[in-house]
Amino acid sequence: MTNPYTLILHDNEPGCSSPRSPSNARNIFKKDVQKAAPFSFRCATMRLKRADVLAIARQKTMISLLKRKILQRLLPRDFYFRKQGYCPCCQRPTDFISYDPWLRDNFLCVKCKSIPRNRALITVLEKHYPNWRCLDIHESSPSGGGASARFRSDCRGYVPTQFYPQHPAGKMINGYRNENLEAQTFDDESFDIVITQDVFEHIYDPESAFREIARTLRPGGAHVFGVPLVNKFMPSEVWAVRENDGSPRFLHEEEFHGNPVDSQGSPVTMHWGYDIVDYIKACTGHDSQIEYTDNLELGIRAEFIEVVVTRKPAV
Repeated sequence: MTNPYTLILHDNEPGCSSPRSPSNARNIFKKDVQKAAPFSFRCATMRLKRADVLAIARQKTMISLLKRKILQRLLPRDFYFRKQGYCPCCQRPTDFISYDPWLRDNFLCVKCKSIPRNRALITVLEKHYPNWRCLDIHESSPSGGGASARFRSDCRGYVPTQFYPQHPAGKMINGYRNENLEAQTFDDESFDIVITQDVFEHIYDPESAFREIARTLRPGGAHVFGVPLVNKFMPSEVWAVRENDGSPRFLHEEEFHGNPVDSQGSPVTMHWGYDIVDYIKACTGHDSQIEYTDNLELGIRAEFIEVVVTRKPAV
């Protein structure tokens, strides 16, 4: 059995590297923005209501993005990374280009706009389940592009879901089945594969979500998912909890990510580490492995693009 703490590396070009370290450049950029920022968002000193704090956190994110876009337009670009290759999402020869050292969200395929974590996930799926086109696949919270577009076009048994809390569970809304990952309406053993991409850092009750995925998987099936393992070898941390009214109460700095069906964004609830495999084992009894792919020919290079594969034992 594979040691769950041993990353499985796929590196076709060990000697090739980007012009500048993405993590270092990102830290430098953060420090510059923090020095330039004229506002303080510390809720303790401002003594604001919870709704105001959340609004300010979202405003802070928007201001940071706006500053970044303005700086990119006004200042000469000091970072440019381009690589010819083949995109596993749109299945075409292409160029991968980034004008930003944070490759995870900016190293784009010029043809389908997929990003490295999309390409890493579909590469790992192809490796473990090359017959995925013939399987029944549930994907929770797909983005619409990247790997999700490939699943929708190539897999007849593909079922995409989103969560709309104000609508009845199990109903179709805007082309998606409405499902709460923590309490699904699917029957037992409904799917061969369950896909999630950058979802489990936004789940309030990951134990229930992992158990529900295990319940809906058929024997021999797998949960194949990407999640930023930002804590790496450090223990995973709960970042936010759910209040009675459904709003987040952050235990650390407020943090939101984009949400394809909610312009307000999704609160970050967990900072996962490599010990996520132990967490899944405790919840479901299933074994997991973490795979890290680095392959510039496929446009796969960035931080936090590990793919976790959790298998349900075959009968």
